[in-house]
Amino acid sequence: MIVRQLTCRSAIHSHLYARLRKTPPGSQDMARPSSDLAAFREIFSRAKNIAILTGAGVSAESGVPTFRGAGGYWRKWQAQELATPEAFSRNPSRVWEFYHYRREVMLTKKPNPAHLAIAECEERLSKQGRNVTVVTQNIDELHRRAGSKHILELHGSLFRTRCMSCGHEDANYNSPICAALEGKGAPDPNTNDAQIPVQDLPRCEQGSCSGLLRPAVVWFGETLDSDVLTGAEKVLDSCDLCLVVGTSSIVYPAAMFAPQVAGRGVPVAEFNMEDTPATMRFKFHFQGPCGTTLPPALAEEH
Repeated sequence: MIVRQLTCRSAIHSHLYARLRKTPPGSQDMARPSSDLAAFREIFSRAKNIAILTGAGVSAESGVPTFRGAGGYWRKWQAQELATPEAFSRNPSRVWEFYHYRREVMLTKKPNPAHLAIAECEERLSKQGRNVTVVTQNIDELHRRAGSKHILELHGSLFRTRCMSCGHEDANYNSPICAALEGKGAPDPNTNDAQIPVQDLPRCEQGSCSGLLRPAVVWFGETLDSDVLTGAEKVLDSCDLCLVVGTSSIVYPAAMFAPQVAGRGVPVAEFNMEDTPATMRFKFHFQGPCGTTLPPALAEEH
């Protein structure tokens, strides 16, 4: 069973990184994960329940900003300073500018070959009675736009809103999301905050509610949705093949999920630009852009 207690994003990142960096007993003699595509394809051909964990690296190849590491700023703030309940409470206008900018950027981006390969694989294998489920940390909906159907969005979606008053959650693809945000959200550090009055920010349209809306994403300090987490547990507990695609394996949940799957003897294949702290725990590692390495791994046999 996947560990469920650790659902707070911000408090455990450093703990997990330290834990995964520790060299397991006897690991000095551990063989490096295989990069034998034919061997992976043999296992893939027999798998009935495939779990695919994806992270920011998949979307980065579509030109989506990651807001992590050096240069990961919007104006003068890092995402961790804006993606919190406290930041929204203090300055909902600024936080909505940030998310409006991200929404508008995403509307200009398209799924890349990695997204498309996963969606095509799911459709093809479903006709064979086999299951493919995407468990993603991304909030950009590129998997959905690529055609994937079985998706668990651990951190929510940029294109969903939740009412702070009545709690109603709904999809929202309006551009702009409200009139007051039109033309706002420029990332340039010299841009002044729009200081939009709270009554002009996105509002709930359920009945007579008109409460303030927030992005339906999991912010730092918040817990993952229990239903989504339970769904991910079921997928990962029952999978007979797991792919880790474009994730650093230092950020929860992928940092916990994939090593636990590997720990019960299930083959795990990592597709990433570089090694991660979890790499040596996996059976396969394919290095390079996901859009290059993943399509031949998931392609139909001829």
